[in-house]
Amino acid sequence: MKVTVSRKAHFNAAHRLYRQDWSFEENNTVFGKCNNPHFHGHNYELIVSVTGDIDEKTGYVVDMKVLKDIIKAEVEEAFDHKNLNLQVPEFKTLNPTAENIAVVIYNKMKPKLDSNLALEITLYETPRNFVTYSGN
Repeated sequence: MKVTVSRKAHFNAAHRLYRQDWSFEENNTVFGKCNNPHFHGHNYELIVSVTGDIDEKTGYVVDMKVLKDIIKAEVEEAFDHKNLNLQVPEFKTLNPTAENIAVVIYNKMKPKLDSNLALEITLYETPRNFVTYSGN
């Protein structure tokens, strides 16, 4: 029997959407105000969902304390109150769009979970704009 458990988290971060190999005008056309050279910030909301079988001994899919600790180490400590472009190594050459941030979070967290568990990341950049990534 597969069950999905989820934990919410949040972090605040600044970023700029742009490509270094494009002119300012090209970047402005594609990314608009998100191309602000002085950066801009978001209050990101994160939902981490883990799907798997319920362990007969514990009754858990995953220990939520373990999941909380992984989120803290891999996401909150890595991204919170950071400039993603300048302070987070994964975005040195990767444009920190919500899509790419979700994939990076997935890739940081997946190896920390038992391999038999499925992971899904839902990242809200704003209350109305969000992305979901589950490794596919």
